[in-house]
Amino acid sequence: MSFTYKMKVRFLKDPRLNRLWQRWQILKGKYTGSYNKLPDYIRQYAHNKSFVDVGCMWGVNGEYAFIAEDAGATEVKGVDVFGPTPEFEEKKRKRESNVEFILGDATDMRTIKRVGEMDVVFCAGVLYHHPAPYDLLVALRKMCREHLILRTSTIPEVPGLPNAAVYWPHLGPDDRKLWDLKKLGLMRQVGITDVFQPEEGYGNWFWGLSPSCLKSMLRTAGFKVEWQFGEAFAQTMICRAVAPAMNHELPGEAEARDMAKRISAARIAQPA
Repeated sequence: MSFTYKMKVRFLKDPRLNRLWQRWQILKGKYTGSYNKLPDYIRQYAHNKSFVDVGCMWGVNGEYAFIAEDAGATEVKGVDVFGPTPEFEEKKRKRESNVEFILGDATDMRTIKRVGEMDVVFCAGVLYHHPAPYDLLVALRKMCREHLILRTSTIPEVPGLPNAAVYWPHLGPDDRKLWDLKKLGLMRQVGITDVFQPEEGYGNWFWGLSPSCLKSMLRTAGFKVEWQFGEAFAQTMICRAVAPAMNHELPGEAEARDMAKRISAARIAQPA
């Protein structure tokens, strides 16, 4: 990693300089994002649509699902690997809400089947916590009929290296320190502010995807990015489902043998 890039990251971690960078992006005519804008996107897309929030509990207790319901969504579901929390249950009771909570891993086919196909899929603060982010995007695509509203932590673009990414688990202390965002208000990033902890599971921070890497993964998973709202260390992308996700299907036995004969005859199978 170049010294110049490290200085760029450190620059953007300073709250005051981060705000200056954000203003500069606005002056350049770029769309900028904010966590606080998520309810607006939900209200815009959820009306008269079915809606699911994948990762609905941590820190919000199903709040985005309730916002979608209030916005006139026809059916609302929430998915998480823990819960429902007492706060969620209390909100649901007081609102006389019909939000359905599903306990499950989003990449598990059993969970995907329980969710079914929904018009709008919302997923915030989840992707970088998953060790296999492409698998999660494929799962979201299987759930999504029309639009995906995705927000995730990212790293700044690496000049001259599009589609770059950082795998955080097991970095050394000095390397982890670069990605510690405590100055920007994140008090604990498991696997960054401290060592990787297997027992924390998805609580760990696994991947720092650059915006270009994220867009390419979304495209591979069958999404087209219609709107991109950037921040120094996060991206909000509103995507349309346009194609099936890339999926390699295992051939049947006869087809597999025929394929093996063709590969051998062509002499293209060389050790890498």
